Amino acid sequence: EPCLFPFSFQGREYSDCTTDGRRDGRLWCATTYDYDADKKWGFCENSVTESCFFLVQIGFKGDEILDLFGFFSQRGVIGMKQTQEKGSAFLPQNNETALQYFKKASDLGNPVGQSGLGMAYLYGRGVPVNYELALKYFQKAAEQGWVDGQLQLGTMYYNGIGVKRDYKQALKFFNLASQAGHILAFYNLAQMHATGTGVMRSCHTAVELFKNVCERGRWSERLMTAYSSFKEGDAESALVQYLLLAEQGYEVAQSNVAFLLEQKGAKMFSENETYPRALLHWTRAAAQGYTVARIKLGDYHFYGFGTDVDYETAVIHYRLASEQQNGAQAMFNLGYMHEKGLGIKQDIHLAKRFYDMAAEASPDAQVPVFLALCKLGLVYTLQYLQDLNVKEVITQVDLDQLLGPEWDLYLMTVIALLLGTVIAYRQRQHQIILLPRPPAPAPPAAPAVVQDQPPAQAMDGAQEETPAQGPVQEEEEQH
Repeated sequence: EPCLFPFSFQGREYSDCTTDGRRDGRLWCATTYDYDADKKWGFCENSVTESCFFLVQIGFKGDEILDLFGFFSQRGVIGMKQTQEKGSAFLPQNNETALQYFKKASDLGNPVGQSGLGMAYLYGRGVPVNYELALKYFQKAAEQGWVDGQLQLGTMYYNGIGVKRDYKQALKFFNLASQAGHILAFYNLAQMHATGTGVMRSCHTAVELFKNVCERGRWSERLMTAYSSFKEGDAESALVQYLLLAEQGYEVAQSNVAFLLEQKGAKMFSENETYPRALLHWTRAAAQGYTVARIKLGDYHFYGFGTDVDYETAVIHYRLASEQQNGAQAMFNLGYMHEKGLGIKQDIHLAKRFYDMAAEASPDAQVPVFLALCKLGLVYTLQYLQDLNVKEVITQVDLDQLLGPEWDLYLMTVIALLLGTVIAYRQRQHQIILLPRPPAPAPPAAPAVVQDQPPAQAMDGAQEETPAQGPVQEEEEQH
């Protein structure tokens, strides 16, 4: 079934193929709107090649169809209707019509149309063979990052078609196409490394590239099925499917098996078997270059999970992860082991270096590194004070040489000045006396007419009746 756009996956709508939910980088899509409910999906390259009519229109066969594989990774890119995407039963092969649509797309700057014209001129489909025009259109498509244009440029330089044979240029364009996950680019690179064509022969690199080609077969669809089982909470079913894929050599499946065993989500193995089996699959995943698996191996030997505690082996795994994959966690762990002297000679300076390297390798490590460096500085200071012999330092100090032969007079003078300063300060404190507050003013008397007494005598009588007392006087009377 063809892809259905948009489709919903984990509460999010997608209008194009996606790699979300997969660790192998393959594009997939849902064939119904709600993937979470229907669980119907397919890889984009498979659904497109089955539904897109251009494979029939162009009429290529064998390797030519594989070369065209990248053209149709986008649905409707040339603008044809869905009713026309049914193959020769609805549309007969017509190279002229195909060329018209390719030219329209190319004039609009579409890299798929440009690459389609390049294929037509390269193989002479509907037009005479013209390698110069084929090279021109492939270069235009490659400049826009179109993966099939990059692949075809690499093929032309590799075989010397229309250009002088140049293995370095072929290697360059094959590498660019492989970065987008093109299967034929991986295969061509593997062949070059296996035979030593244009590069130093490397069987290890060739095997890795051939492995990438093999892992993109239809049998890898079980990975998505296992992931769906895990999301639904069926850890037992997910573990069984991942175990099957792990035995086939899938690194993703090996690390997932180890993760499920480590989390103890499945109960099919006993408690004593869980960690040894997880260690086995972490070892297999680490052998394929997975950094997290290599760090996990160091953790298992450090804590003794599934094996005996072995600090030296843990250091080896951490070092491999830090040197080969530049793992920040591995660098931090090496700094800690240097700080404590576990499995390696204690060296505070090397510990600080590894802590700094971890902070540079990952921004997430900056806060833990800051705390570790604070602790390291405190430990270094305490160790320095413990190693310092105070008596020996005092006996080695020669005051006559440091301050001169009359250093005792200088010292007595300084002491006398300090003593005089203290005495003068204390005397000044005793001379400070709290002065009494002035008496509060008497409230104004109410106006009254006194006939028999003069105003002065009346004021004196009022003062005798309401004497004003300040706070100091009240305290003296209380005493």
